[in-house]
Amino acid sequence: MALKATIIPVTPYQQNCSVLWCDETMKGAVVDPGGDLDTIMGEAENNGVTIEKIFITHGHLDHAGGTADLKDRLGVPIEGPHIDDTYWIDRLPQDCADSGFPESRAFVPERWLVNEDQVTVGNLTLDVYHCPGHTPGHVVFHEPEADVAFVGDVLFQGSIGRTDFPRGNHEDLLNAIRTRLWPLGNDVTFVPGHGPTSTFGHERATNPYVGDQI
Repeated sequence: MALKATIIPVTPYQQNCSVLWCDETMKGAVVDPGGDLDTIMGEAENNGVTIEKIFITHGHLDHAGGTADLKDRLGVPIEGPHIDDTYWIDRLPQDCADSGFPESRAFVPERWLVNEDQVTVGNLTLDVYHCPGHTPGHVVFHEPEADVAFVGDVLFQGSIGRTDFPRGNHEDLLNAIRTRLWPLGNDVTFVPGHGPTSTFGHERATNPYVGDQI
């Protein structure tokens, strides 16, 4: 049994939506369906994956804008983010309209997540870490066997998430990265919300915002 995943840039913001699955059961989840749902489902079908859940890292439009429509299409539960992102989820219709994104609807997940929760897909179990700062309810999903984390907009190769949006907090973000992500180990490969993958070890050595040299 192993985690498999494919990364699909979606929306004009080129947000890294991921389809992850258990290669034993071929049951999978979509992480952050911001839009372009036909493309996302095409990737799942091409890999023979049956989507059984939707995982949301946070409520910004490019990560969550297509969530309600995907749930309608598939009839599967939404898990995440933390309830503190209700503010952003409720804003989705207006934010998408203001940004020229396709029409979007707010949603209520079947399960809000808290720090140290776990989610399952197929026979896989992923650990959940609440990492506020970019948004107050942002969560990260980590699959320990593959040592892969889906971190949304908390951390990027060479950068960190913006904290100048409403309810952002720079110190909270730095604290979350240092106290909840770094302890998972330098070998963790992470999929950021935008741009290329990296490892926690590489970012600790080189990241100008949250590296160990700061």
